[in-house]
Amino acid sequence: MSAPTEVLVESPADFHVHLRQGELSEIVTPHVRKGGFDLAYVMPNLKPPITKTEQAVAYRERLKAIDGSVDYLMTLYLSPDLTPEEVRKAKQAGIVGVKSYPRGVTTNSDGGIESYEVYYPVFEEMQKCDLVLNLHGEVPSDAASNTCVLNAENAFLPHLKKLHEAFPKLRIVLEHATTRAAVDLVKSLGDTVACTITAHHLAMTVDDWAGQSWNYCKPVAKYPSDRQALQEVVHQGHPKFFLGSDSAPHLAHTKSVATPSQPCAAGVYTSPILLPFLAHILESFGALDRLQGFVSDYGRAFYRQPAGANARQVILRRVRGIRVEDTWPLGGDCVVPFWAGKEIGWEISDAKSLVLLGTLMS
Repeated sequence: MSAPTEVLVESPADFHVHLRQGELSEIVTPHVRKGGFDLAYVMPNLKPPITKTEQAVAYRERLKAIDGSVDYLMTLYLSPDLTPEEVRKAKQAGIVGVKSYPRGVTTNSDGGIESYEVYYPVFEEMQKCDLVLNLHGEVPSDAASNTCVLNAENAFLPHLKKLHEAFPKLRIVLEHATTRAAVDLVKSLGDTVACTITAHHLAMTVDDWAGQSWNYCKPVAKYPSDRQALQEVVHQGHPKFFLGSDSAPHLAHTKSVATPSQPCAAGVYTSPILLPFLAHILESFGALDRLQGFVSDYGRAFYRQPAGANARQVILRRVRGIRVEDTWPLGGDCVVPFWAGKEIGWEISDAKSLVLLGTLMS
C-alpha cells in the first residue's frame, strides 16, 4: 500500500498552549491558526498569573482581538486566591479549567502550590461544577530526596493517584507526560483521568536538550524508552491520550543565553508548524492514521468541546523537504521555533470551514 499524499484533519484542537502577553502575544497568537489549529486551551501563567475570573475573561477578549478565528478555552491559576465561590463564578463565565503548577518548577510558577490538601474544598466544588483540573506533573527538585528533573514526574505520580481517589468524578488531565510510568498510571486510572502529550516529547530524548538550550523545556524529555512509551500509546490510538502542545514561546535572548545565576528559559515553541510537524513525527513511527484522533477527537471528547464555528477541515499535503523558518522577528529580538532550519515532509495545502462545508452539503 502506497503512502498517502494528502491527509485530511477535521477541527484540530490544542489542549495546552501558552499565548503570553503584550507584544509577544501579538506575534504568537495568530500562529495557532497558522499551525493548523482552531481551538486553544490557554495557560494562565502570566505576570501576574490569571487567578480571577475577571482576569481570564479580559485575557480571552484580548486574544480574540488579536485573532478571532480561534476558540480560546480559558483557565485559572491554582493559588490561595481561588475559592469555591470563585470556581462557581468561573463556571458561569465559561472558564473551563484550573491549572496547578508546583512551586518553581517551570516558567512563572513562583506562586505555585506546595500542598494539595488545602485545596480540597476547591476541588470538591470543581467536581460539582465540572471544571477540569490540569496538573503540571512534577515535584520540585530536592537533593535530600534525590529528586531532580529526570525523576520529578515519577515522584509526582502518587499525588495524581491520590487526587483521583479523593475526587473520582473530577476530570483531571496530567499535562505533557514524558515517562512510561506516567503513561502506565493514566491507563490504570478511571475514565475521568486523561493525559496530554506534546509534539516535541514525541520527537526528543534527553540527548536532544542536554547542551542545547533551544530544546530545553519543563518537563524535560527523558530516556529513549520513555519516548517509545509515548509513541506506543499514540500508535495504539488510546482515547485517554491526546495533544497538548505546551507550545511556549520565549524571546531568543532568554533561550540562547544562560548565566551563572540564571538558567535559560524553559519552553519550546511549536505553534507555527504544529499540525504539519505532528504528521511528520507520527508518520515516523507508523501512526499517521492516528492523527485525527490524537489532535482532535480524543481531546474534544474528554473536554466535551464539539467543533465550533471556527472549526476547519485542514488538508495536509506531502512535500519534499519544507524547511522550518529560523526566526519570527519581534522588535529588536525574535522568537525561534522548534525544529528551526530542519525539514518536515508535510505542509498545510488547504483549509475549509466545517460550517460552510455543512451548508454546501445540506
